[in-house]
This record gives sequence, structure tokens and C-alpha cells, in this order.
Amino acid sequence: MLGSFQSALKVGDLRAKILFTLGMFLVFRLGAHIPVPGINPQVFEKLLANNQLFGFFDLISGGAFKRFSIFAMSITPYINASIIMQLLQVVVPRLEQLAKEGEEGRKKITQYIRYGTVVLGFIQAIGMALAMSRYPGAVEHPGIGSYLLIAVSLTAGTALLMWIGEMITDKGIGNGISLIIFAGIVARIPSALSGIVQLTAAGTIGFFNLFGFIVIALVVIVAVVAMNEGQRRIPVQYAKRVVGRRVYGGQSTFLPLRVNMGGVIPIIFGMSLMMFPATVASWFSRGPVTNFINTYFNFQTPLYNVLYALLIFFFTYFYVAIIFNPTDVSENIKKYGGFIPGIRPGRPTADYIDRVLSRLTFAGGIFLAFIAILPNFVIAITGITNAWFGGTALLIVVGVALDTMKQMEAHLLLRSYEGFVK
Repeated sequence: MLGSFQSALKVGDLRAKILFTLGMFLVFRLGAHIPVPGINPQVFEKLLANNQLFGFFDLISGGAFKRFSIFAMSITPYINASIIMQLLQVVVPRLEQLAKEGEEGRKKITQYIRYGTVVLGFIQAIGMALAMSRYPGAVEHPGIGSYLLIAVSLTAGTALLMWIGEMITDKGIGNGISLIIFAGIVARIPSALSGIVQLTAAGTIGFFNLFGFIVIALVVIVAVVAMNEGQRRIPVQYAKRVVGRRVYGGQSTFLPLRVNMGGVIPIIFGMSLMMFPATVASWFSRGPVTNFINTYFNFQTPLYNVLYALLIFFFTYFYVAIIFNPTDVSENIKKYGGFIPGIRPGRPTADYIDRVLSRLTFAGGIFLAFIAILPNFVIAITGITNAWFGGTALLIVVGVALDTMKQMEAHLLLRSYEGFVK
């Protein structure tokens, strides 16, 4: 592994991409410490001290949410805008046509996502500013001007993160948006581990609980890697074609279907819906509805975890149905003279692929639902409340790390260097 990294640094263009990505990480970390004007960060930090419901959002923002910096909303509005655009491509013919027009169509859709990010970010920022106004001392100078300044600052921070992510994708290595989330999570791991060590030294956490936590973390990492890399390979045979004096086709290949085809998107879908009631409740004063939401939509309650797991399982099927169409895949195989051995081309092939995909999606949905609610079990078993870098966070970190490593490996193999995976 170390030799592969040394080889990567020897390649001029790859070294430049790596250094550019690291430079963008530095900008991200600096921005995470720039406070939003008009907000007292100490008051906001105290408000969140005992609210573990927002722990995951603070985690993916690299601590920016807890500090209420300009990057407090992280890249969440961009993710939401991207998800909405993918859904609209299914129901809006014009967007579906743009998606099939190649590079120019993708550029147009990307532009729409940027506009949607700014709109969604501003709406979310207004909601956060109004929620802060309910707590004395949180907003230094309450008023419409202060609320607009807070909203504009948060929206500008999200827009800057969106630009950083796109620059990493264009000039760096890996997917920029995913790497920003990756960097935020990794930046919080040292402080979380330090807190665990301090609690262990003080005797608050027993060594047996700490050992159990380490074992669970290692098992989860292995499971996440296995599920991310796991795939079902459906064999596809292409018939020979004679055109003039040349023979085309005749080779055997396979159609790879990943077990975790939805990635972390179903978890984000489910989390957004489960967070919505608590977010709305925070905007209003105490009352029967607010008390009900705070009591039963707490992440520690069985109702919350059951609903969360069911939503993730549902959105896993929903998202896979959007991004993968067995009928289109069957038609493409048939168009190029291919067939699955033992399966007739056309509709029977589409039905077979759909059956295989349904079984894989079932396993993937169960896995994602378990990973999402895993921190609650870790807290219950080990007593370590600072366990938010487990579960979903590990899924994101491992997935992004594997994807980035594969891209670096592709650059190395082009130059006859040894890859990362042997």
C-alpha cells in the first residue's frame, strides 16, 4: 500500500490532483471555523450539548454545525437538490430527454441542481435563523436584517462548498461532493476517539466496554467493505457476426449487479423524513404536538428506530427502481446480439434480471437499515454515547475511500505501476 502511494506521488498529473484535493480540504476545514455573523456560537453549542439527534449532522459537517459556522448546513442542500432532480427525471419528459442528450444535457441538469441548491439552502437557512431566534442570546441583534444576514451567510457557505466539490471532481481525484462529506467525518474522528479515551481514563467507560466497541467497529468495517464490493455477475454471451471478412462478437462477459446499489442515498432519504418533524417542532413553543414529537420521534425510542428502518428499506427499492431499469438493460443486450444463457432475449431476460435485482435489493435494504440504527445498539451495549462515527458514517467513509482508491489505481495502471489492490 505504501509503495503504491509512493508510486502515485511520482506521477506528475496524479500528484497534482492529490495536492489540489488536499488544498481544497484545507479550505473546507478553515471555513468550518468561520462563525456566522450575528450568532453567539457558545449559546448554540450549549443548546446542542445534550441533543444527540443532531449528532450526525454535526459529524458530516466536520463540527461546523455545532460551531454554527458558514459551513453549518454542509452540502446537504446540494444532495437534496440532486435527489429531487433524479426523481423529476422520471416524471418530467423534458428532464428525461436532457439526461439522454449526453454531455450537453448533463451540463444543463447540473445547472438546474445548482439553482435548486441555492433555493433549498436559503429556505433551510431561513428556518435555522428563525429557530435560533427562539433562544435568548443566540442571536446578538434580533431583527429582520440579522435573520437575512444569517440566512445569506449560510447559503453562501453551502454554495462555496458546492463549488469546492465540483472543483475537486474536475481538477482533483475522486467525487468532490462525497469527499467533502468524507473529510468532515474523518475530521471529527480524532476528537471522538479522544473523548472516549478520556472517559475510559476517568473510569466512566470500562475497558470491557471499550474492547467491545473496538470489536464492533472492526466487524462493521469488514461488513461494509464486503457489502460495497459484493455483486452478482450475470453471464452474458454475444453471438458471432460476420461482416465482410471480419468476425465480430463471440465473447463472453457479465452484467454486474451490486448488492448495495443504492449506496447511502436511501439512508439520507429516510433521515430527511425522520428529521422533518423534530425540525418543525423546534420552530414552535411548547405544546401537545411539540411534546409528542419530542417524546416519540427521539432517536432512542423503538418507534423512531422501527419507522427509520422501514423508510430506509422502502427507499432502497424506490431508489434502485429509479437508477436501474431491467427493461432498458435487456433491450441493450438484445440490440448488440447478446443473451443470457438459458434465458430467451427480450421480456424473459428483463424478468430474470428484475428477479435477481429484487433479491439483491432485499439484502441491501436490510443491511442499510441495520447500519443506520446500529449506533443505538452500540450505545446500549457499550454505554459509549459518542458513537456517531459508526454505522452510516463508516458506510460513507469506506465507500468513498474505496471509490477514490479505485480511481487512483486506474491512473497508476495506465502507467504500468502496481495498483493498490493486489
